[in-house]
Amino acid sequence: MSDAAFAFPTAGEIAAAAEVVYREFAATPQYRWALLSERLGTACWVKHENHTPVGAFKIRGGLTFFEALARRGALPDAVFSATRGNHGQSIGWAARAHGVRCTIVVPRGNSPEKNAAMRALGVELVEHGDDFTAAADHAQALAAARGGLMVPSFHRDLVLGVATYWWEFLRAVPRLQVAYVPIGLGSGACGLLAAKAALGHAVRVVGVVSSGATTYADSLAAGRVVESPATTQLADGMAVRRAHPDALALLARGLDHVVQVGDAEVAAAMRALYVDTHNLAEGAGAAALAAALQERERLAGQVVGIALTGANVDATVFARVLNGASR
Repeated sequence: MSDAAFAFPTAGEIAAAAEVVYREFAATPQYRWALLSERLGTACWVKHENHTPVGAFKIRGGLTFFEALARRGALPDAVFSATRGNHGQSIGWAARAHGVRCTIVVPRGNSPEKNAAMRALGVELVEHGDDFTAAADHAQALAAARGGLMVPSFHRDLVLGVATYWWEFLRAVPRLQVAYVPIGLGSGACGLLAAKAALGHAVRVVGVVSSGATTYADSLAAGRVVESPATTQLADGMAVRRAHPDALALLARGLDHVVQVGDAEVAAAMRALYVDTHNLAEGAGAAALAAALQERERLAGQVVGIALTGANVDATVFARVLNGASR
C-alpha cells in the first residue's frame, strides 16, 4: 500500500466503525484528573483505553478489520498474526467472534500474562524469534505455508477502528490543544491523525517512542525506513525494530514532533498514574504521560491529552515498578 493509496477514513466511516465497536463495549471514559494535572502543571485529560474488554485500545482495530472481511464475504478459515500481546488479543477476540481459527506468533520471552490472555481467547500461540519483527516474519511464513490470512499490525481497517477512540476523545474534549500518543508500529498515532482530520480539529499531535526502540524517530529524521534495535524491557508494546513505510509517511506529515522516553521515565509514569488515578498502566500505556512530564515546562496553560493505551503488565513487573525499579 502506498502513501497515496492510504486515504484517511472519513468522518462517516469513523462514526460507522464506532457503531461496530459499541456492539462489544461502550465508549471508554476520559477524565481530567486533578492530581495528575497538578503533577503536570496544567490541565491533563486521560483517555482510558485500559477499560476495554482486553485492557487495551487494539481491540477496536481487530473488530473493524474482521467486520470489513465479513462485509466483503472474505472471512478465511484461519488467520495468522504477530504481537507482543495487545494486537494478538484484539485479533483473537475478533476471530473467535467470527468463528475463525487464529494463530499468533510472539517472540521468545514474551509477557506470560499476555500469552495466557491470548490462549484464553482460543488462540494457538507460537513462540519464535527474539523480537516482534522476527515474530512477524515467521507469522507471514506460517500463513503462506498453511494457507491462512496474515493479519498485519498496520492496515487501514485497523487504523479505522483505532481512530474511534480518538474520535471519542476529541469530541468529548474539544478544547484539547496537544495530545501525546505512543508509537509501536503506528496504528494508534495514525488513528489520532485520522480522527483529527475527520473532525477538523486543531490539536497538535506529539508522537512518543521508546529510547530503546527508535526506528520511527530515526526513520522520520532520515526520511526513509531505518531499522533500529528494540532493546526496551518495560515498554514492550513499543518494541518495534522496523517502521512501517505507510505509517511513516502519514506520521511525517502529521506529527508536530517526537519525544523519546527511557524505561526509567516510563516506570516513573506508571507509578504516577497509579498514585494519581489508581489506574494500572503497562509500559507503553504510560509512555504518553512520560513524554508530557518530560516536556512539562513547555506545556504551561495548555489543555493536554494523553492516551493510557493499555494496562496489560505482568503482576511481578508492576510490583517491581511500584517498588522503584525501572523494569
